[in-house]
Parts: sequence; C-alpha cells; structure tokens
Amino acid sequence: ICTLLFASLYVLCHFVITHFKKHTDFAGAQDDEDAAVNRIALGLCTFALAVSLGAALLLPFSIASNEVLLSFPHGYYVRWLSGSLVHGLWNLVFLFSNLSLIFLMPFAYFFTESEGFAGSKKGIAARLYETSVVLLLLALLVLGMVWVASAIVDEDAASRESLYALWQCYLPCLHSCVSLLGVLLLLLCTPFGLSTMFTVTGKLLLKPRLLEDLEEQLSCTRLEEASVSRRI
Repeated sequence: ICTLLFASLYVLCHFVITHFKKHTDFAGAQDDEDAAVNRIALGLCTFALAVSLGAALLLPFSIASNEVLLSFPHGYYVRWLSGSLVHGLWNLVFLFSNLSLIFLMPFAYFFTESEGFAGSKKGIAARLYETSVVLLLLALLVLGMVWVASAIVDEDAASRESLYALWQCYLPCLHSCVSLLGVLLLLLCTPFGLSTMFTVTGKLLLKPRLLEDLEEQLSCTRLEEASVSRRI
C-alpha cells in the first residue's frame, strides 16, 4: 500500500514538474551526457517533491482514515486503514524527508552544475565523482558547524570532544535548524509577497468612482471647452 501511494504521488509530481519545467538549451541539445544528467536530476527532484507532498498529505490522510474506521468499524474493505499503516507512513516520510533534504536535493544541484575535475575524462563518471566529493565536503562543513554550535551551547565538556551522539543528536538538530531557517524565510518573504500581490492587483483593477464629484468634472469640462473655443 505504501508503494502504491508513493508511486501515485511520484507520477503526479512527474507530470507537474515536466509541465512547469523550462526547456533549457542543454535539454534540447543532442548530447547524451547532458540528457542523462538532466534525467537523473529530474528523477531526484521528482522523488523529493513526492516526499514533500506525502508529508503535507499525511496528516489529512491520518484524520480521514481515523474517521473512516470510526464510521465503518467492521468494514471488510477498510481493514487496510490500520494504525500500523499510518505509523509506517509517518516513519517512511520522516526517513525520506531527511534523505531528500540532506542528500538528494544537494546531489541533484551539484550533479547538474558539475563538469568533472580538470584533467579528468569527460563523462557521467567524472561528474559523479566531482559531485560526490563536493557533497562530502559540504556535509563535513555543515556537520562541523552544527557540532561547534552544539558544543558552545552544551555545558557538558565530554560532548565537545566526541561525535558519539551523531545520529541521536546532531542530525535531528540539523533537521531542526534547516526547518527553522525555512520558517524564518517564510516569515520574511510573506509580507513582501502580500504587498506585491496587492500592488499588482491595484494596478489591474479599476478603482471605483463612487466618491467623485460630478459637478466638479462638469465645470472642468466647460472650462476646457471654453479654452478650446477661444483658441479656435
């Protein structure tokens, strides 16, 4: 059931991305290497979008499944909506969301921008090697920054000298930091987006003329007519 749900979301996200994707120059070129890189990046982005869409729909799906089970407690065709299914979906979404955030999306970006190291042969293997090295360096940089920040905040001196609690502490902390940055970015961009939306709407829509003085417009029109008559 989880595989069918994710396959449906993947197909939907694939159609959405291919509909809105811009046709760049290398996408239309007859280059097998660029076409293969484009397909791999498209697949990774589609996977990440499907995971994010599944995370957004997980809470409504849980509420709807609970209501269906309460309405039809002895239904034969709704037995698959069990608590273990919802719990498994939550675990899979959390796992794949961390995988997409930490590995897949940066890999897709660096793999698209990579050209291979200087002096190496051109090809998919050279690009893959460069992307892996850059991604490894980025991971070490980010984990080092998180470890230093955690060591500064944490008062325990032993935790500053080892990375023993990497999977239990630092990766969830990294996920929380990235989520916090996303929320702050949303809070900063929302007012500018709303102001821009109202500005564009005000330019497109016609303002009402309910409070205008018609007598004043008529007097101005008479004065303009008299001025034109005197000129003639």
